[in-house]
Amino acid sequence: MRRTRLAYALVLATLGGAGCGSNPVIEIPPPSASATEYTLGGTVKGLEGKDLVLEVALPDELYSTLTIAADGEFTFKPALADGDSYDVTVAVEPGDPAQSCTVTRGKGVVAGADVKDVAVDCTTLPPNPRWIGGTVSGLAGTGLVLQNNGKDDLSVAMDGAFQFTTPETDGDTYDVTVSAQPTNPAQTCVVEAGKGTVEGADVTGILVKCTNDPPVFNVDPNTIDVTNADRCDFLDAAHCLFPWPNDHFTVADPTTSTGRRVALHPMSMPVNAEVDLSPAVGAPAGTVVSPGGIGMDPTDWNRADGFSPGQMLLSYVPGLDLGKTGIGPITHMERSLEADSPLVVVDAETLERHLVWGELDSYATSDATRALIIRAGMNFREGHRYVVALRNLKDSDGQGIEASDAFQVYRDAIPSNVPAIEARRDAMEKVFDVLAGAGVERKELYLAWEFTVASAKSLAGRMLHIRDDAFEKLGNAAPTFTITQVLQNPDANRSRRILGTFTVPNYLNQANGIAGSSFHYAEPNDGLPDQFDGNGTLQANFICNIPRAALPDGNDPTAAVVPGRAALYGHGQQGAASQVNGGSATGELSNAYNFVFCATDFIGMSSSDNENILRLVTQFGRMNTLADRLQQGLLNNLFLARLMIHPQGFIADPAFRGGPQNQPLIDTSDVFYYGISQGGILGGALVAISQDIRRGVLGVTGMNYSLLLDRATGFDQLRVFFDQAYTNELDRRIVFSSMQMLWDRGETNGYAWHVGNDPLPKTPPHAVLMQNAFADHQVTQWSADIEARTIGAGIHVPVLNPGRSIDTTPYFGIEPLGSYPHFGSAVFVWDTGPFDAMLNKGTPPPPVENKPLRDGVDPHGAPRVQPGARLQISEFLRSTGKVIDPCGETPCLVP
Repeated sequence: MRRTRLAYALVLATLGGAGCGSNPVIEIPPPSASATEYTLGGTVKGLEGKDLVLEVALPDELYSTLTIAADGEFTFKPALADGDSYDVTVAVEPGDPAQSCTVTRGKGVVAGADVKDVAVDCTTLPPNPRWIGGTVSGLAGTGLVLQNNGKDDLSVAMDGAFQFTTPETDGDTYDVTVSAQPTNPAQTCVVEAGKGTVEGADVTGILVKCTNDPPVFNVDPNTIDVTNADRCDFLDAAHCLFPWPNDHFTVADPTTSTGRRVALHPMSMPVNAEVDLSPAVGAPAGTVVSPGGIGMDPTDWNRADGFSPGQMLLSYVPGLDLGKTGIGPITHMERSLEADSPLVVVDAETLERHLVWGELDSYATSDATRALIIRAGMNFREGHRYVVALRNLKDSDGQGIEASDAFQVYRDAIPSNVPAIEARRDAMEKVFDVLAGAGVERKELYLAWEFTVASAKSLAGRMLHIRDDAFEKLGNAAPTFTITQVLQNPDANRSRRILGTFTVPNYLNQANGIAGSSFHYAEPNDGLPDQFDGNGTLQANFICNIPRAALPDGNDPTAAVVPGRAALYGHGQQGAASQVNGGSATGELSNAYNFVFCATDFIGMSSSDNENILRLVTQFGRMNTLADRLQQGLLNNLFLARLMIHPQGFIADPAFRGGPQNQPLIDTSDVFYYGISQGGILGGALVAISQDIRRGVLGVTGMNYSLLLDRATGFDQLRVFFDQAYTNELDRRIVFSSMQMLWDRGETNGYAWHVGNDPLPKTPPHAVLMQNAFADHQVTQWSADIEARTIGAGIHVPVLNPGRSIDTTPYFGIEPLGSYPHFGSAVFVWDTGPFDAMLNKGTPPPPVENKPLRDGVDPHGAPRVQPGARLQISEFLRSTGKVIDPCGETPCLVP
């Protein structure tokens, strides 16, 4: 906004030339004969442009203008009388080059002498100047002065738009503050959305709100306990680490991709209690005991440059009633995007609302320990900063819940002399600025905080490092392998079963990477795993099944050979490679469509890890032993995939050849992936990092174990020991949420943004087909929906029959598949139908709370045996694969 006024002299000229006939006569009364006249003037400096016009406001609402062409002294006409007031301003800024001129000592009253000290200073504007301004409201007093970045004083006399006279340029920061408060009457003015970075446009949204009421502070900052402010957050006194996740638990680190690094203090982490594990292993009581008093060592958490993209957000709100407040549950998560939503999560960069839902912990045994859980309906963006806001919260009587004293100090700008409080005030103001930009009013807030999501480098960096290091050392060769057993015609679907081992570089810190190992870091420790002992290896097992479609009879050397498609198989929860020998998932499928399935134990979460996982749930400081071994397991699978397609790999051995021409039994032109349950959860990560596998089918899949375990019947047995180890119910939530930060490194949640067309470095794009079961008891459908949104998979419609879903907007945010065939990622939901107790068939919808569905018949195994689903797998797992519609224009129903 540039100030312009029509000078009084121009008004006279205009009136003098208007109308018909003779010009009207406008008389200006001459000054009194006895009055002494005084001149008004000053000096211009720095003028380089043209057509600078000054104006002066005179008594009786008259104005005079003066055009100035060069530096030097200037004098207004007419002269002024003693006692006359004046106000000199810039009417037109100079141009060619564009300049901004400021007036000092331009306002006053003539006091018996000429005025000669008005100063006009001009500066040349930068290219593409960006003007900083906004709106003032409620101003009744005088003397309000605003500043930008501690300078550029701007006096504001009335409500309306304002703009500083000195512009900024793109990339500059601005910080608008009140330098002087209004008086007569005394007022208090506060600035909202006053800080930020200039980005390609003028800043016009700053709000300055003034009130006649003096601030009333109901909180004494000196009463707030900040004893452990260096390692705890005093905004939520319920738990040291609440609200969580939180940039209060990070530090600045310019070496990371986000500029932050997690910095959890050991004394802030949950501490376990002693647990007798003997019942779990069938031993006499007291035989196997997990020691207590052990805190979670945050070393591996502190390697991250932010929190999980699927992080469980936590706080405690005493007396909160979700329904009375209007917080959207999992069945109405789109509520979080509505303008008046009490729960808001905002991307600090884009100011966009993020899809989330809220729920109260159903596992808590009392309201006093019942945490508020906030979950993302689609993963948070890697490397982005988010602001969480809770506002207008209500209890079961519909009464408002007051914010904590600590938060009120920041929200209400209550001054303090407490260093720990003041050290955080600037960060909290930035939080309020983000929320103001997103339309969330400061006065409505119950609590607000910020957190940073880990970068792709932080999430996948270790895995990509061991992948690239191992394959660089492998070069053009095939991994070394040994065949230990060959079984001819093991069942009706297979003609040959081949068992053996293969060699993989070992990046774990124990020989052969045994269960309980974690990554080996050599000195100096750069945060990236190193090969054990410099050149250590491990022996991974494999089982490969040749279908009769490829070789009709393992004992017949004359049988014709049709090489089968190469595919890895991912086994289920804490299973083993031997699950590839099953009939329904792989046997019938492989024979019907000629797949050669090979599998290896998915170490980290295989049967060989059972004891370590049992100990882990009572000592969660061991979480890195699961996460690190999972990543080694991913590498093992990558080496197995290479063995299946390399000319000197499996097909170089007679066990993988047959027929009169001694042909290869494997088609080495491509390799695919098919995993079920845990194999689907881990398989998304495997596909995302693979340079050989470009297409994968994820059966009854999902992601994010911090979400899955709460809603899975499969965690029942381990939860008993977990609850004994962590008796503080708020600690349990912290454990469940924080474990995901490490689990991300080995499961799909940490790689979901790169499963499709945004591949990781040195990695091709991929596509996956998700085949899920509605109301799955073991892998909750909600986690599959989150995965589909994140990877950008389209969904088959209609998804379900009318009335089957309990969502307000079923499958909100997942784009319907428009036509078939579809080329890209897709999700299909198979429904066994409503529960019929008489027939013991079907299942009801899942509960809204964070607990498993236990009613009805678990549909977890249903999709894999459907003929249409099997045909769909076959059509998708081809080099030119596509998604077909096996269900027609109806939902996919299990008969």
